Amino acid sequence: MHSDFETWLEKLAPEKPHSQYRHNGCEDNADAHLKRQIMGREVVCAITNGKLDFGTWEQIFYGEYDGKRPKRILIKIIGE
Repeated sequence: MHSDFETWLEKLAPEKPHSQYRHNGCEDNADAHLKRQIMGREVVCAITNGKLDFGTWEQIFYGEYDGKRPKRILIKIIGE
C-alpha cells in the first residue's frame, strides 16, 4: 500500500527534472515540499484504554520525501 502512495505522489510531483521547479536552487527538493503539502504533516488519533484506537484499515503512515535528515517529533495529548 505504501508503494501506491509513492507512485501516486511521484506522478503528481515528480522529482526530476529538477529544472521544472522555480523553488529549486541550492537544494533540489521542491518536489519534497509539494509532496508534504499533499500528504500533510500532522496526525490526530484517538487513544482508548491506553491503546491507539484505529478503525479496521487505519494506520499512521510516515513519508520521508526530503532525504534522511534529523527529525523531531511532537506528541501532544489532549483530554482525560
